[in-house]
Amino acid sequence: MDRAEMKKKKIGVLMGGMSAERDVSLKSGAAVHGALIERGYNSVALDVGRDISARLAAERVEVAFICLHGRLGEDGTIQGLLEVMGIPYTGSGVLASALAMNKTVAKVVFAANGLTVAPYVVLRGSDTFNAEYAGFGLPLVVKPSQEGSSVGVSIVRKSEELPAALAEAFRYDAEILVEQYIKGREIQVAILADRALGAIEIVPKREFYDFEAKYTAGMAEHICPAPLAPALYEKVLRQGELAHRALGCDGYSRVDFLVTEQGECFLLEVNTLPGMTALSLMPEIAQSAGYGFADLVEEIVCSAALKIKGMGN
Repeated sequence: MDRAEMKKKKIGVLMGGMSAERDVSLKSGAAVHGALIERGYNSVALDVGRDISARLAAERVEVAFICLHGRLGEDGTIQGLLEVMGIPYTGSGVLASALAMNKTVAKVVFAANGLTVAPYVVLRGSDTFNAEYAGFGLPLVVKPSQEGSSVGVSIVRKSEELPAALAEAFRYDAEILVEQYIKGREIQVAILADRALGAIEIVPKREFYDFEAKYTAGMAEHICPAPLAPALYEKVLRQGELAHRALGCDGYSRVDFLVTEQGECFLLEVNTLPGMTALSLMPEIAQSAGYGFADLVEEIVCSAALKIKGMGN
């Protein structure tokens, strides 16, 4: 849809939601809503709750700009609702969103497409970590399978820290991952219109790029473009595109890597609805590629579409 056509539509910015990332989503949504109003679009901000289908209908929303993060927003559920209601939306479709949100399944897809992931085991319920069975030991990374923004993530360097880390991850999910810790540089790749825009390096002032470092000013240094050797920079961009395509993502995403001194690129995850706050990485990378924030928002909203074909759309 071109800009002129989109300006005739009523756009609902879906924000807030019910996940552990609600506060971040509200900030993303407010920024996007403001940019749309600034550019002359007919935009309404909607805080997503259980009544969202009724509110979409009452507001006569014709296009949805999804600024939700985490469960019930980034995992294919809201995308499915919008498909049923026939409302075009931004970002990836139902399947790609669900695959990307589930780190366990995503790792299988990544490995099948030749991408490198850290060795890991999946724990459920009363399972405990067995280093001999896993084939790797300390240090470890423990994380919920289906949370974002580093919610519930711990780095375990001593065996006595493991029970608390497992309990913390299980607070957020019935399925968790225990991964081999990889020492590397935090590199994120932005994808727009299914092509890599560029990469940024994050140097956190804490042990890793956790929730506080992501959303507190001054807690991490951002270096854009990432200071990698040209060949390695190109490699991480191409692997970002491959990861995006492997899951079947649409439009835009952010792909997170750990890059070692040896030039290995360990894929962490694909974020199908990356943050759009003042401290978010997607807008920062886009800025370095020549897109102002409002330009980026326009590019994304004009890519809104229904993804399930053959259903009258």
